[in-house]
Amino acid sequence: MKSIRELQLEGRAVFMRLDLNVPIKEGKIKSDARIRAALPTIKYALEQGARVALASHLGRPKKKDKENSLEPVGVRLSELLDKEVTFADDCVGDGVKKLVRDLKPGNVILLENLRFHAEEEKNDLNFSKDLAAPFNTYINDAFGSSHRAHASIVGMVKLIDERAAGFLMEAEVKALSKLLENPPRPFVALVGGAKVADKVGVLQSLIGKVDAICVGGAMAYTFMKSRGDDVGASKFEADKLNVAKEILDRAKSRGVPLLLPEDHVAGIAFEETTTPQVVAQKNIPTNSMGLDIGPKTRELYIEQIKRAKAVFWNGPMGVFEWKSFAAGTMAMAKALAESKAFTVVGGGDSVSALEVSGVVDKIGHVSTGGGASLELIEFGTLPGIEALHGRFENK
Repeated sequence: MKSIRELQLEGRAVFMRLDLNVPIKEGKIKSDARIRAALPTIKYALEQGARVALASHLGRPKKKDKENSLEPVGVRLSELLDKEVTFADDCVGDGVKKLVRDLKPGNVILLENLRFHAEEEKNDLNFSKDLAAPFNTYINDAFGSSHRAHASIVGMVKLIDERAAGFLMEAEVKALSKLLENPPRPFVALVGGAKVADKVGVLQSLIGKVDAICVGGAMAYTFMKSRGDDVGASKFEADKLNVAKEILDRAKSRGVPLLLPEDHVAGIAFEETTTPQVVAQKNIPTNSMGLDIGPKTRELYIEQIKRAKAVFWNGPMGVFEWKSFAAGTMAMAKALAESKAFTVVGGGDSVSALEVSGVVDKIGHVSTGGGASLELIEFGTLPGIEALHGRFENK
């Protein structure tokens, strides 16, 4: 996978695929973290004299609408770059071609939401051709979107002379590849979240790579139920009990400890105001539901982290958005921050938990893509990575 550093960018018309899918409410950006993450690659290309067009999706629009326009992102980019960012009202067409043709070296435009065209997600060939037409260089710095075989990630790439990864993409692949190829030992995975269904593939893959797996969140109750434990009124996936049992059996046969909660913080209703009660045993009373791992389990998982030389974390240990049920997730964040291991946190709610606990800067690598990081661990590659390598079979 070629790096942007290896390209001669001066005067080149660059299509730069970014992940600028930021939360926007009433035209106001609620978090600009993803915009800031893209700045090093943007600045480098501009400093090298490239003529840069930035492209991203935003939300899941069914048609063109103001709510999902990238225009507020353009305003924020202009502020952060201290430079004018021209906003294009589309991502394809004669207007875009003219903007790119007239763009001077070291200047930048932002294209409108790629998903305003249904052809983007369909990886449509004609749309790919339209996207690629004005450009002779392609840069992918959108790791968080690179698990999707969309036109801007795969289809257009083969149609452009030069292609390379941006700095963020490089950092993501380097960190996650370290865990995949030759992780320091012991290597511990901390996996949480709501559904086993979302993590089946990555759990199966991790069993062949790690020395222990610690499971939390609502998905833990599906595993517990599958082995015959009483989970009370806890949420579990009835249609995934057999899958959970198969994962437990596979881990056992491979000699990989798959640790489940031994105690819980429970409530009688799935409500923020429900009174938290510590259940000091693995079985949960009939009228209670587990909403966080308990103090004994916290210590058990922290001991695993302390022994580890590499840790991968994806998914909260409980309903951490509610203060009464946040202790388990916050304890994991603190343990990772204090660990001397190589630590990687894989996107989504886990990153939110790090931000709440104030320890983001103490983690080895914080991934910008939850789904992408999971799929890279599961499959060893992503459609966007394959495209940068020039491998387009079946894409």
